[in-house]
Amino acid sequence: MSAYAEHIKTVCSRFDKALEDNNFESVLVYSGQPRVDFLDDNAPPYRVNPLFKYWVPVTESPKSAIFYRKGSQRPTVYLFQARDFWHAPVNVPEEEWQQHVDLKIIDDLSMLTEDLGSDLEQSAFIGEDFAQPVSDWKVKARNPQALIDHLHFHRSIKTQWEVDNLREANRLAAKAHVAAKEAFFAGKSELEIHHAYLSAIDFRESQVPYNSIVALNSHSAILHYDVYDTVPPKQIRSFLIDAGARYRGYCSDITRSYAYEEGFYANLVEAMDKAQQELLSEIKPGVSYYDLHVSMHLKVAQILSDFEFIKGDAQSIYDKGYTSAFMPHGLGHFIGLQVHDVGGFLKDDKGNSYERSERHPFLRLLRDIEVGHVFTIEPGLYVVDQLLEEHKDSADINWEKVDELRPYGGVRIEDSIVVGADGNENLTRDAFKELGAE
Repeated sequence: MSAYAEHIKTVCSRFDKALEDNNFESVLVYSGQPRVDFLDDNAPPYRVNPLFKYWVPVTESPKSAIFYRKGSQRPTVYLFQARDFWHAPVNVPEEEWQQHVDLKIIDDLSMLTEDLGSDLEQSAFIGEDFAQPVSDWKVKARNPQALIDHLHFHRSIKTQWEVDNLREANRLAAKAHVAAKEAFFAGKSELEIHHAYLSAIDFRESQVPYNSIVALNSHSAILHYDVYDTVPPKQIRSFLIDAGARYRGYCSDITRSYAYEEGFYANLVEAMDKAQQELLSEIKPGVSYYDLHVSMHLKVAQILSDFEFIKGDAQSIYDKGYTSAFMPHGLGHFIGLQVHDVGGFLKDDKGNSYERSERHPFLRLLRDIEVGHVFTIEPGLYVVDQLLEEHKDSADINWEKVDELRPYGGVRIEDSIVVGADGNENLTRDAFKELGAE
């Protein structure tokens, strides 16, 4: 049986259980449709409902839907192809997935409702419903949270087909990262580096899974920087790039930091890379991701001590809260159909959730690690003046050393990991190794 055949069999089983436990006989998963800007008739780039592309690798077909009846083991895909001379038709090539579904081509949503008849009224609807006629459809429930929680809890365990797609998404992104790195060392501007990234994999900007972070020098300390200066700085010091790619709807998310010259910052990047790889060795089924996050903080604390940013040993630096000022974000997150894939707070498929950590409120994943989980590991260290204000009177902090780092911004390194029973797969580093780039 092919990887996709196994995947859709698993998806059917997961939907069967979710529908059974939540008293639904069927579900209609709507792909979504573009939403125009306020007081305008132009729409931002369309993004498909992740639970639609969970079934089939179709990402550019708005107004499509999947109907699935509990126990049927075969979904019906209503693929919308408009009769429209204004726009190019959606290209959906023949692929294996079409052998495992009942495919019906429609050019009007009334064809879907007429085909389903009374079945629509008995179905749970999952998707956006801001526009007519979808908003007027009579269904049993709209986006029932219990049903969605059930599905989200279980889709954190990736099928082999999903891992294959994630692996390819990392290969694409790694190729683009190499081009961006070359552009950096060639002295290009942030915008030129961004263009080099997209050109390397023939992507439009709307095709990447999130706004790429292309940050030179102090911009690296802005965690979601995406402004892109058009002129390179007079003195180039550092480069942080956080950028990904998509393949069949699955996302990659890679961060690398580079020093323009040897010295202080290059040594810091090397230390962070070593700490990140040590963290990777701690990933095992049954380990709490929260504990992994704390381990990361202790490693960052050791770096802060070793580089004389802060006086004290690693434990005391962490206990006093200093690491949160230099490393404010979480260690990582689930990744898959979405960059920040869902389910990181769910304890079970009944919707019971972990409360966000008061100490580490931006951590997106609190579950124990399981075989089949795929998540990122992304430790960082930055000069963020807003966060350092709380410690402005601290005699423990070597402010001269902080000032030395400030022009470089910060450093972050991020890989995506597939958890296995007998070892883990690093999708990111493996992709760079295939290119001979790491």
